[in-house]
Parts: sequence; structure tokens; C-alpha cells
Amino acid sequence: MNETQAEKTANVFSLRNFRLVFFGALVSELGATLYSFAVSFYILEISGNNAFLQGLYLALCGGVLLVFTTVGGVLGDRYNKARIMFICDYTKGGLILLATLFLALFPAQSAHIVILFAVGILGSAVSGVFDPAAGALLPSIVEEDSLQQANAYFSVKSSLLGILGVVLAGILYGALPIRLLFLLVGVCFLLSGVSEMFIRYDHTPSEEKLTMRLALSDMGDGLRYLRGQKAVMALVISILFVNFFISPIGSNFIPYFIRTDVALAPSYLLDRLLTPELWTSVFSMLIGLSSLVASVILSARAQEDKCGHKVAVRLCIMAGITVALTLSYWLLVAKGFSLNAFLLLFSLGCLLLGGILSFINIPISTTLMRIVEKDKLSKVTSILSILSQGLVPIAAVLAGAALQCFGSTFLLLVCSVGFTAAALFLLFNRQAKEI
Repeated sequence: MNETQAEKTANVFSLRNFRLVFFGALVSELGATLYSFAVSFYILEISGNNAFLQGLYLALCGGVLLVFTTVGGVLGDRYNKARIMFICDYTKGGLILLATLFLALFPAQSAHIVILFAVGILGSAVSGVFDPAAGALLPSIVEEDSLQQANAYFSVKSSLLGILGVVLAGILYGALPIRLLFLLVGVCFLLSGVSEMFIRYDHTPSEEKLTMRLALSDMGDGLRYLRGQKAVMALVISILFVNFFISPIGSNFIPYFIRTDVALAPSYLLDRLLTPELWTSVFSMLIGLSSLVASVILSARAQEDKCGHKVAVRLCIMAGITVALTLSYWLLVAKGFSLNAFLLLFSLGCLLLGGILSFINIPISTTLMRIVEKDKLSKVTSILSILSQGLVPIAAVLAGAALQCFGSTFLLLVCSVGFTAAALFLLFNRQAKEI
């Protein structure tokens, strides 16, 4: 059997290419988990809990990621995807190791903020090139009817990192200087690049020399292709606003809640066992645990022909959970009734949300990989990423300002109402049922 072609097999782990991709992604995502956890808390720590500054960091990194995702989409369809991946991982590892050196040479907190912003922006540019190639590689190494299994295993990986990686991040953040933690992250990206160097698949290089005009033409082809996919566009528009309203809860609210409500409380649930930052790990661990169970279930299920309506229903369930958590925060924390009760309810909400997310993300990813032509998949993946994530940087900076000026209750209220409206739009959209 020629493993340079997409292959049909009882289990995708019997494929050498899939194992290399999987374990490379496992190591790099571990590094990314450690890095994002450390940066979120370190910025708040050295800036005196400045939520706006943290939101600005997230917004700048997100904006750069979106801009360079267009570049990655063009490159991914024209050049060897595995080569793009390992070059990007080596580059990102090198950037973080360089940042580690600068953190040691310039100990002032203001210098550390500048270094974090610089590395975050440059690293996001590299990730923008990396993501479309990585997202479009699976159909080149896995047979079509094994795509759901492959995507489910990748979701299992992410869930395990949500369980173990974030716990490890919380422990290491409290135990190690930030420089040593960055050093570990840089090594993770370098090891991932080593794994990706050995991926082999059939790739026909483009005979045309890539120019700016040709790159714009390629993106235009991708946009014209998507314009004819009405159901996909309806789904993406809904996800755009869902992400706008849900992303601040994880990226802005949770670190701020931990640094203010939990860390400044006289006592909190399990305070003898858990530092405040480790409660973030608990939330992520619960999301990862339920996502892991859902992913294992989906890995054994047959692929569905259509998923649009079911995705809309599951988003509405998620919206209901966010509304309940908003009311819980207002009653239990803002009103001073019981921080511990909210910690328990928020943990339960994370447990429910993790499983639902897997039942949303895996069918969507599988369906798109199945219906989009392979020679357009990187471009389409990059465009969909831009469309679905386009408002997230704006959401991050607005959420930071909202937290700084109005507090957590206001932010959660806006997020839950907006999320509900976006989910209902998809539920009642006729075109979305066609995908």
C-alpha cells in the first residue's frame, strides 16, 4: 500500500503519516497551552490586573493571525503542507527561545510587556501561515470515510491537553520562573517540527511562480467558490457572531475572575489544595474531560451526511448554559452570596460545554473536509477561519475595556444575550439545514 496517498484503513493510527502529524500536533499544542496560560496571567500579574492591556494583547495577536491566515491559505494549496508546518514550528520555537533570552537580559516589568507583545504578534503571524496548511493536510493522508475518525482523534488529543496540559501549566506557572517556562515551550515547538519533517505524501508543486497578483487571484477563487456554497456561508456567519460573544468568556473573563474574585477572596473552595490559577486548570480539565468522552463516541460513529440543524440545536443548548452561568455569577458572586457555589456551578457548566463543543466542531470539520475540493481546501480553510474568527480580536479589546469599566456581570450579560441571538439565527436559517 502506498502511504503517500490518502489511505483507507480500519484505524488511522496504523498510518505512519497520521502518527507523525498527530504526535507533532500533540507536542506543539502542549507548548501552545503552556504559553497561552502563562502569558494571560503574567500580563495581569505585572500590569496590576489591567484587563484592558490583556484584551489589547489578545486583539493584536488575533488581528495579525487573521491577516496572515490569508497568506497561509495561498501557500498551503501551492506548496508542500508538511514542509510549511515544520518550518513554522521551527520558527515559532526559535522566537520563543529568543524571547526567553530577552526576558533574562531585560528584567524590568515594562520591558517584559514589550517582549510579550512582540513575540505574541510575530508568533501569531507564523501561526497564520501554519494553520491553513495543517487544517488541510488530513484529506491528503486519510481516506474520506476515515476523516471523522481522524478528526475525533485530534479532538481527543485536544481534550487530553485540556485535562492534563492546563493542569501542568497551572503547576509550572506557580513553580517556575517565567523564563524557564518559555524555554520549555520553545523546546516543544522544535520537537514538533522534527516530527513533521518526516511526513511524506503525494504533492504536485505548482508550475506558476507565486506573485502578489496570483495570490490575490487564488484568494478570489476561494471566495467565489464559497459564494456558491450558501449553506456553508450561513453557518459561517452564525459562527462569526457566536465566536464574538463566547470567546471573551474564556480569554478575558476567566483570568480576570481568577485574579480578582478568587485570588482576593479571604477563602475559596479547596484553597488548601489549589492556588487561584489552578482553578483555571480545573475549568479547562472539565471541558477537556467531557470533550474527550464526546470525541471517543464520535470516533466510533459513522459520518453523517448533514449536520447543520443538529449543530444549530447544540449551539442553542450552549447559549442556555451561558445564560444560566451569567445569572449565577450575578446572584452568587456580584451580590456576595457564595463564591464557592459559583465555582461549583461554573465547573458543571464547563463539563457540559466541553461535550457539546465536540459534537459541534467534529461534524463541521469533517463535513467541510469532505465537500471542499482538495486543491482549494487550504484557501477555503483560511477564508472560513478569517470569516468565523474575524470579530474575535475586536471582541477581546472590547471585553477588556468592559471588564475594566463595568465589571464581570456586564460582560457576561452582553456575551450570553449575543450568543443566544446568534444561535437562534442559525436554528431558524433554512439554508443551514442543507449542510
